[in-house]
Amino acid sequence: MSNYTIDELARFIDHTNLKADATTADMSKLCQEAKDYHFKMVAINQVQSKLCAELLAGTDINIGAAISFPLGQTSKEAKFFETENAIKIGATEIDYVVNLTEVKAQNWLYIEEEMEGIVAICRKNHVISKVIFENAYLTDEEKIKLSEIAKKVEPDFIKTSTGFAPTGATFDDVKLMKTHVGDKVKVKAAGGIRDAETFKKMIACGAERIGTSAGIEIIGELKKELAETAKETITI
Repeated sequence: MSNYTIDELARFIDHTNLKADATTADMSKLCQEAKDYHFKMVAINQVQSKLCAELLAGTDINIGAAISFPLGQTSKEAKFFETENAIKIGATEIDYVVNLTEVKAQNWLYIEEEMEGIVAICRKNHVISKVIFENAYLTDEEKIKLSEIAKKVEPDFIKTSTGFAPTGATFDDVKLMKTHVGDKVKVKAAGGIRDAETFKKMIACGAERIGTSAGIEIIGELKKELAETAKETITI
C-alpha cells in the first residue's frame, strides 16, 4: 500500500471529454478544470489537439489525442498519419484503438506492426503512447495476447476501454493486463469510473492512469474523506 496526497491522486486522472458534439466552450471548460485540479491530461478527440495545446500552454498538463476513435477500424497507415498530425498540432499523448477485426482474425503480426508504428512515431517525438484494447469485445485469451505483444513493443501504457463500448474497465481486467504486460508497460483504466471507491480500487489493482469524465466529483469525494479522517494522505 502507498500513501497519496490529493494532488498526487489528481495526477492519475486523464480529464475526459470525447463527445462528438463538444464545443469550443466545452474544451475551454475542460482545460480550465484540468488546471484548477491539476489533472495529468485532457483526453480529447484528435481534432481538438491544437485548441487544447493553446489553452494549456505553459502548464504541465498533457494533451491526449484519441486516434482512430472509438472503433479502431482504420488502416495502419491512416492511424500513423493521424498520430503524426495530432503531434504536429499539439498532442503530447496518443491513445489509439487497436484493429479489432485483425484481433478476431488472430492476425497478430498486423497488430504488432500497427503498435510498433505508432509507438515509434511517439518515441521519435517524445510523446506518451497508449494502446486501447476495448476489452468489452475481447476474450481473456485475446487480452493476454495483446498484453504480450505490448510487453514486446513497449508502449507507455495499455488501456482497458474507450468508454464507448457496452462495458468499461473492470478490476479483473486491470489485474489481468498488468500480470501479462510486465513492469515496463503501465495500465490505464477507463470507462465507467465515476466514484472515489472505484477509482481507488483501480489503482490498487495496478492502474497507473485513470480515464474519467468524473474527475472533479472523484477528487471532491477524496477531499471529503481526508476531512473526515483529519489525515493529509489517503492510503491505497
